Amino acid sequence: MTELKVFSGNAYPALAKAICKYLKINLGQAEIFEFSNENIFVRIAENVRERDIFLVQPLASPVNKNLVELLIMLDAFKRASAGRITAVIPYYSYSRTDKKDQPRVPITARLIADLLTTAGANRLITMDLHAAQIQGFFNIPVDELTALNLLANYWKSKKMKDLVVVATDIGISKRARDLATRLNAPLAIIEKRRMGNEDATETLNIIGDVRGMRALTVDDEIDTAGSLVHAAKALLEKGAIEVYSCCTHPVFSGPAIERIANSPVKEVVVADTLPVNGSRKIDKITVLDTAPLLGEAIHRIHTGMSIGAMFIQD
Repeated sequence: MTELKVFSGNAYPALAKAICKYLKINLGQAEIFEFSNENIFVRIAENVRERDIFLVQPLASPVNKNLVELLIMLDAFKRASAGRITAVIPYYSYSRTDKKDQPRVPITARLIADLLTTAGANRLITMDLHAAQIQGFFNIPVDELTALNLLANYWKSKKMKDLVVVATDIGISKRARDLATRLNAPLAIIEKRRMGNEDATETLNIIGDVRGMRALTVDDEIDTAGSLVHAAKALLEKGAIEVYSCCTHPVFSGPAIERIANSPVKEVVVADTLPVNGSRKIDKITVLDTAPLLGEAIHRIHTGMSIGAMFIQD
């Protein structure tokens, strides 16, 4: 492997360009479009033989189209004799389907892992997986980055008093505890249950004291924002004086933006692992830049340096 090259699909070219700006290289040239029959065409417009290729394509909406586009691009690089192909997927969709929790259902997160490997990926870079065990679905190296430091540094700069970090469910409690430790704040946990296969949850209980505190909820993603709104109302009913929220992945599907705008949440802070354009953004939403984090990870992988050293706390 010789030259480092970064390419992008159509899912989020702005992020790929920002990564290239950090790395001080030009974005790789490729022709990608959809025919009238919905077939996707890909042509790599420059020599990639024996190059170290990084392909940036979060599985943003429309998820299935962007996934197929990613698979076709991986195949194109493989057939063009690229030296190593790293799929840079900041948001790994289908990650909630990581186990058989009902009879006769698939493990789609594993299926996606198999598809990526078969298509030609030699390595994966992603951020804050919904479930850590998804790394084990791959037979190739997986570098899971985290936006935790970005979020922690932002909230530290706010210098908020009487802050309590709130895990939106028990599954996210470890990540919430890590954020609470960085902010020198106590931890509370919301106990909830999902209502069947619907995008709806029911808040059952709040474990911990939030009375008279500013509550900061933390989650890996915000999808329809239904859970966030229910959590905010429950926290205020338990005596919290203000509610803030943060997550890594701003999925913001369906009525999410409208719900956030009309909710009692004061501010929602997210990483830009998915595009949040002007038409979908409101004053309550703050977007943090992940390009330096992803760019540094790409640089370290290309040069054989440690990724873990990026996240060691002083």
